[in-house]
Amino acid sequence: MNHLKFKSNYNKRPSISVNANDGECVSGWDAIKNKLAIKTESGKKNIIVVDCYTGVYDDELISNFKNIVDPSHIFLSSDAMKSAEEIDKMVYPDVTDDEVFGYLTRLHLQDFFDAKKLAEIKCKINDVKDRNILLYGVGAALLSKADVLIYADMPRWEGQLRYRRNEVSNLGANNKELKGSLQYKRAYFVDWRVCDRHKKSIIDKWDFVLDSVTPNEPKIVEAQVYRDALKNLVNQPFRVVPFFDPGPWGGQWMKEVCDLDRSEKNFAWCFDCVPEENSLLFKFGDIEFETPSINLVFYQPEQLLGSSVYGRFGDEFPIRFDFLDTIEGGNLSLQVHPTTEYAQEHFGIPYTQEESYYILDADDEATVYLGFKQDVDADKMIKDLQEAKESGQFDAENYAAKWPVKKHDHILIPPGTIHCSGKGAMVLEISATPYIFTFKLWDWGRLGLDGKPRPINVERGEKVLNWNQIPEKTEKELINCFEQLAEGEGWIEERTGLHQKEFIETRRHWFSKKVHHHTHGNLNVLNLVEGREAIIESPSKSFEPFIVHYAETFIIPAQVGEYTITPYGESTGQTCATMKAFVRTQP
Repeated sequence: MNHLKFKSNYNKRPSISVNANDGECVSGWDAIKNKLAIKTESGKKNIIVVDCYTGVYDDELISNFKNIVDPSHIFLSSDAMKSAEEIDKMVYPDVTDDEVFGYLTRLHLQDFFDAKKLAEIKCKINDVKDRNILLYGVGAALLSKADVLIYADMPRWEGQLRYRRNEVSNLGANNKELKGSLQYKRAYFVDWRVCDRHKKSIIDKWDFVLDSVTPNEPKIVEAQVYRDALKNLVNQPFRVVPFFDPGPWGGQWMKEVCDLDRSEKNFAWCFDCVPEENSLLFKFGDIEFETPSINLVFYQPEQLLGSSVYGRFGDEFPIRFDFLDTIEGGNLSLQVHPTTEYAQEHFGIPYTQEESYYILDADDEATVYLGFKQDVDADKMIKDLQEAKESGQFDAENYAAKWPVKKHDHILIPPGTIHCSGKGAMVLEISATPYIFTFKLWDWGRLGLDGKPRPINVERGEKVLNWNQIPEKTEKELINCFEQLAEGEGWIEERTGLHQKEFIETRRHWFSKKVHHHTHGNLNVLNLVEGREAIIESPSKSFEPFIVHYAETFIIPAQVGEYTITPYGESTGQTCATMKAFVRTQP
């Protein structure tokens, strides 16, 4: 099947140009050494701190910073931490024995340190009278006040890849050989939360920021220049760096439309706007500096999200856009997301995964499973699902209603709704940010990419299933609930959802001419769902024109205010469409 009638123009590495002077960002260890120019002076004590995010390559960073600093003494933050066994015990209530789920930790980085060891190292640091001292590691800034504070950062997605390759351990652990999914779970519920709290507490104290993503290709930028770049970014549209991942049900659409490696078996997911895990690419001249996009949320939350969204969610980006590709692939797992009450009680998260499927493209036979059939026997279904764990047999169509879908349909999925995309659909998933809280009920008897069964959660799922989601309600409340709101010359605005139990509002604009938008002080996330390309402009010229291409997700910070979107390039004069999501601030 040919999914694209034109050559792909999807940008897999979108970057943001930064106005900076030469030398404010440099690349390579030799250039970094010259940039820092840390001198060893007799009788002078310099404390150089290299604090880190969890998951960096310690050996590379330590050896190169030793060469740069030429220290008389080196102190590692890991030497002041509790033992791995003590830390395992401490984090266990949050990590749990569950293969997938845990509890969002309330721990702080200080909790990982042994008070006696920390005090001893602080005394040793104080006892050094001259020359350079290097303090290194996660939480190194807790050891002493720094004369120079460098922060070695890394996006979570890169951390996940390192877990999969068994290259790094969890925070305070010796477990790099542990199954990657279990390391990821521990990081999600504990490590990242702890490190983010620490990062936020010291971001204004950084002197330099290190991009440590690519081994042996580091980049460093002056921290004030970096902070200024974050401040400027909330005044313009931007994209984060998407990442793609295969899956047991993955399809072939993204290979063509997003111009991906054709030799890969499939691509199941594209995380096109998940700022918790995506990167930003700042471009300083010819140097691309990769940094976690969550740093923007932490540093400019109110300007990015808007006052009402920030007041409700804090420094958390509440909207997620991603792709699910089942074209020439298979069904997703039959699944359900927890209710808010269940998520709060069992996982410690303030809100749950509310979502929808916008159908970007579809084969002629594409379907979704959504809600129950009429008069389903709940007890029998749960019994059959439990037995299916052993037998590998379950007839989903005896219980779940199956609906045909076509391009530009919009399927709403409030918590508690049994659902999954069937094969033959290219889904733009618009959802709330909590993104691992899926209870798989049935996985069609197949194995994961590791050759092992994926975890099934019937026991959890049965506690949240909405058994009243019968076909009449499903068709009326969840399928193509379109309402035209306004129109003008060359444009139409429609409300497409979401469900009243969900906090995200979605609007679709069809347009062949310029259409005006306004954030109204509220974060906007959009995707160009029809048309080859479009241009976003500021009526007041407050930002440079920004071009987006088909299927690209882009972010308009709340602070931007008014903006326009117009068909551009080969799409000039043609009908395009965007899907826009924002947080409802009124009932």
